[in-house]
Amino acid sequence: MVLRKYFAKKLVRVVIMEPIERSQNINTKKRGNKFGFWFFKALLKLFGLRKTYGFLYIVCLYYLVFDRHAVSAALSYTNKRFPDCGYLIRLLHVYRLLISQGKQLIDRYASVSGHTTFDIQLNGYNELIALLQNNKQGIILLTSHIGNWQIALTALKKIGRTVYLLMRPEDNIAIRSSLNIDKEHDDIKIISPEQYLGGIVEIMDVLKKGHIVSIMGDRRYGAKSVEVAFLREKAWFPFSGFAVAAAVESPVVVLLSNKVSSHKYIVDVSNVIYPRYDRKYNKRQQLHQWVQNYAEIIEAFVKKYPYQCFLFHDVWSE
Repeated sequence: MVLRKYFAKKLVRVVIMEPIERSQNINTKKRGNKFGFWFFKALLKLFGLRKTYGFLYIVCLYYLVFDRHAVSAALSYTNKRFPDCGYLIRLLHVYRLLISQGKQLIDRYASVSGHTTFDIQLNGYNELIALLQNNKQGIILLTSHIGNWQIALTALKKIGRTVYLLMRPEDNIAIRSSLNIDKEHDDIKIISPEQYLGGIVEIMDVLKKGHIVSIMGDRRYGAKSVEVAFLREKAWFPFSGFAVAAAVESPVVVLLSNKVSSHKYIVDVSNVIYPRYDRKYNKRQQLHQWVQNYAEIIEAFVKKYPYQCFLFHDVWSE
């Protein structure tokens, strides 16, 4: 235990504490308020899921016209995903992206409130079960701002392992109360990176017990990162998930989720990366390769489902 705490202190300076210290000064515009969530909750109860989607076309048009920050953030992605389009067509892509995100936010509330049951197809289930049974440690579940990872987590209940989410508390009270963003359940627990040693000791203990730790893999939030190729451009992704996985020799499972119809999602856990440090090579170079593998996986996803990438963050800016 003493050695694990010593190692955790060294690891935490690299992948947890420094990102938090720098991210204290990161100001992000909060969207969504109690009235807005109440409005869509009422629509959902009165008209059902599909008709509630229809109101998004008006709401998202408002954001497209008046929320310059949201449009600028979305353009960082659409400019790379649709490089041959003119500006007006790219704005149309942004509009479709906002609508797609709105639908999945409504789905999230419909799911957590018990209003709607979604059909979730889980690809890679048998392989994941075998991985958990054959591996002494638990696994790192790498999530992304693509698809609906919150609904995707509900598909993992059948696995029978507790999922621990490494996440900061939601700052937007309206979002927290309406969508239960950081509410714990019997099978989903929260590890805050703001606690002692950034939660690293708890993460290592959880993995040792064979559970699942979910870490976001695409946005940096001020964290240390490596340069990778993403959508034909240089981008910067954090490497903390892979650094932790390599340290405790846990596999990394990339979680993908795409909405295929109003009531159906396909969740994919078939992409597995095995970070293991080799003393022959530089650690930074090895981290780069693992993160590049991850970037290629999500690039293939957004090429197939371009309107389910909700980065809204310029990962291409160093």
